[in-house]
Amino acid sequence: MGAATIERPSAIGPSRIEPFTIDLSAIEPGKGGEVLLMTEPMAAHRITALLTLLVLVSIGAFAQSGSRSQPPAPSAAAADKHAGETKAAHSDSSYVIGANDVLAINVWKEPDISRSVPVRSDGKISLPLVGELQAGGQTPRQLEQEITKRLQNYISEPEVTVIVTDSKSQRMNIMGMVNRPGAYLLTSSTTVLDAIAMAGGFKDFAKQKSIYVLRQAPDGTQKRIPFNYKEVIKGKDPEQNIRLQAGDTLVVP
Repeated sequence: MGAATIERPSAIGPSRIEPFTIDLSAIEPGKGGEVLLMTEPMAAHRITALLTLLVLVSIGAFAQSGSRSQPPAPSAAAADKHAGETKAAHSDSSYVIGANDVLAINVWKEPDISRSVPVRSDGKISLPLVGELQAGGQTPRQLEQEITKRLQNYISEPEVTVIVTDSKSQRMNIMGMVNRPGAYLLTSSTTVLDAIAMAGGFKDFAKQKSIYVLRQAPDGTQKRIPFNYKEVIKGKDPEQNIRLQAGDTLVVP
């Protein structure tokens, strides 16, 4: 078929008639023999809709393939937890184990050996296959090496981790005329002044010139170390502000 020209009203105004062309080759027979006309605007509309559909399907397929190819990123909470665990494990490396400490000993892929054990008053612990060994006076890293050495007779290439979960041995006592007397966790740098601050300072009528530290010597005897708060805060005899040790008792009369 050829082409036919038909006049249609113009959108510009009601009085004008605007001619447009119909492609007669686009005529398709319909149901019952009726004839369906596909004008140029209709054909263009169908083509546009088809192209839009193809673009949307392509974008969806690309997005799905991209999401499958990339593993999910770890959550911030999981990352923080992992960082915290790593820090705790390394912070124990210089700690000196003492009596009454609680140790978490983990042997990789050996749940029957891994366990939490307290350090006895004699400084020793007991483990399956390992037996008794001295933990007091050693760092967690040194104890790891000792346990690894003993397990090599039974396990091929054992991997051992020791973490102090409760440092009961590293405590000091503060007694007397302070606001918060009691037992406190000791760090390697805690001084007498630090301890007084931890206890909330002095109560009224505390004898600040007559403070002393009670320290037990290795032979079992007790040593009394004087501390004059008034002199130390004025810069006199700063060597009195000693670092406290595990088991020390600070007395404020």
